[in-house]
Amino acid sequence: MGFDNAVTYSRRQNLHALVLFAALFAIIFLLHIPLLRLPYFWDEAGYYIPAARDLLFSGSVIPHSTVSNAHPPLVMAYLALCWKIFGYAPLVTRTAMLAMAAFTLAGVYRLAEGLANSVVALLATICALLYPVFFAQSTMAHIDLAAAGLTIWGLVSYFENRRANAAFWFCLAVMAKETAVLAPLALCAWECLCPLFASKLDFPCTRRLNRTTGWLLLPVLVLAAWYGYHYSQTGYIFGNPEFFRYNVKATLNPLRIFLALLMRVWQVFGHMNLLFLTLAAGYAMWRPALRDADQERPRIAVENQLALGTVVLAYLLAMAMVGGAVLARYMLPVVPLIIIVFVSTVWRRLRNWKVFIAIALAGFALALVTNPPYGFPPEDNLAYRDYVLLHQQASAFIEQRFPTARVLTAWPGSDELTRPYLGYVSRPAKVVRIEDFSAEQVMAAADFNSSFDVIFVFSTKYTPGTTLLDRSGIWRQWNEQFFGYHVDVPPNVAAQLLGGRLVFSDERNGEWVGVIEMERAYVAKAVTSPSNDRNTF
Repeated sequence: MGFDNAVTYSRRQNLHALVLFAALFAIIFLLHIPLLRLPYFWDEAGYYIPAARDLLFSGSVIPHSTVSNAHPPLVMAYLALCWKIFGYAPLVTRTAMLAMAAFTLAGVYRLAEGLANSVVALLATICALLYPVFFAQSTMAHIDLAAAGLTIWGLVSYFENRRANAAFWFCLAVMAKETAVLAPLALCAWECLCPLFASKLDFPCTRRLNRTTGWLLLPVLVLAAWYGYHYSQTGYIFGNPEFFRYNVKATLNPLRIFLALLMRVWQVFGHMNLLFLTLAAGYAMWRPALRDADQERPRIAVENQLALGTVVLAYLLAMAMVGGAVLARYMLPVVPLIIIVFVSTVWRRLRNWKVFIAIALAGFALALVTNPPYGFPPEDNLAYRDYVLLHQQASAFIEQRFPTARVLTAWPGSDELTRPYLGYVSRPAKVVRIEDFSAEQVMAAADFNSSFDVIFVFSTKYTPGTTLLDRSGIWRQWNEQFFGYHVDVPPNVAAQLLGGRLVFSDERNGEWVGVIEMERAYVAKAVTSPSNDRNTF
C-alpha cells in the first residue's frame, strides 16, 4: 500500500471509528436515561468523586479529602475536566462515563472485526453492551471500565501490528488503573512462548520476542513513574497502609488465593448469565465448522486466540492474588475478550447460531433486572439503582425529621450523610460510624448509645437467604475469614438490640433501609414538635 493510499485508509478507519462511537453513544445514552441523575453509589461516593473534586478545586492529583489509594489519576482528571466545562452534577458525570463506555464498545467492535468479521463484531458488541456488569458500570464513576476500554484499544493496535500505538493505549490504560499493566506484560510473555506453542500445536507464529517487543514495556515505566511521584508526595508507594494491607498483604494466603481464583473463573465464564454463552460455545466445540460456498467458516487465528487467552489467564491469576474485594468489575478488561471468542465459536460451528446468541442476550437482559440466587454486590446489575433510591429516601427522612441529630451508621451511609455534594442531603449531618451492621457491631454500639440519637441501618450486600453454600459451615468460615462476609442485622432487630424505635423502613428487591430513633431522643422531640410524617410507625 502506497503512502497516499495508507493515509486515505487510515482516515477512513478513523472516520469509521468516530461514526461507530457516535452511534453507540446515542444507543447507550437512551438506554441509561433513567439512571443519569442518580446520586453517587458506594466506591463512587467513598473515593472517586471526592478525589476528582479535589483535583478540580485544588489541581492536585493526590486527593486530600479522602485517603489516597495510589490509583493513577487519569479518570479523575477526565471527570474534573468535564465538570470544569459542563458544571458539577451527576448528569455530567454519568454522561461522561457513558462516553467512555461507548469508546470501549467501539473498541470491542473493532477488535472483533479485525480478529473475525463484521457479523461476529456486531454480535459481540451487543453482548458486551447488555452484559449486566458492563451495563451497570457504564454510568458509574469507577476506573475499571475506562481501563478496560483503553486496554481493548491497545489490543486492537497490537493485533494490527502497530506497536507504538499499542504502547500509547496501554500507557493510558495504566494511568486509568494500575492493574492494566497486566495486558502488555501478558503479551510480552506470549511473545516469548509463541514459538514453543507453535511447534507443539502446529500453527504459524508471527509474533515472537524481538526489538519491537520493547514497546510493550513502556507502560511499566509510566506506572513506575506514577508510583515514584506518589511516594514523593505521600511517603508510601502502593496507597495508604490500610489500603495496601487490605488489598495485598491480607490476600496472600494460599487457600484464599485458590478460593478467589474459583470466584474469578466464575466471574469470567458464568456470572450474570454469562454461563449461557459459555455453554453454547462449549457445545459448539463438539460440532464441525459450518461451510459457506464450499469453504469452512473462518476461525479466529489460533495464535490470536492464545494471545487473548494469555491476557485472560494473567488477569485471573493476578486478580486472585490481590484485591480485598473480589469484585466482578475488576475483570471488565477480559470479559469482552471471552465474549468475542465465544461468539465467534458459536457463529462458526452452530447452524442455528442466531437462536443461541438470542438466548445469551435474553439471559443478560434477565440478569440485568433480576438478582441471581447467590449473594453479589449491587453494582453488578440494576440492583444498585434500588440501593441508591432507598438511601435517598432514608437520607431525606433523616434530614427532614432529625436535622440536628447524631446519626449512628456505617460506610458508605456515613459519607452520604456528611458530604452534600454526593446528592443525598443538602447539609452535612453529625455521624457516629461503626464498621458494619453485624450483630457484633450493633451490640458494641449499645455500650456507647449516649453518643447518638438516630441509627441509619441498611443492607450492605444482596443476600437471597440461606443458599446451599451457606449451609456449609466450612464455606461460611472461609467467607468470613477471607472475604469479610457478615449478616446485616435487619432494622426491627437492630431497634430491639439498641432499645430504639423503628420510625422508617423500606425494601426493594431484597435490599432494605431503616431509621431507628432512640427513645430518649423521641421523648425530647415529642415535647417540642409532634410528628405528622406518614412513614412513622
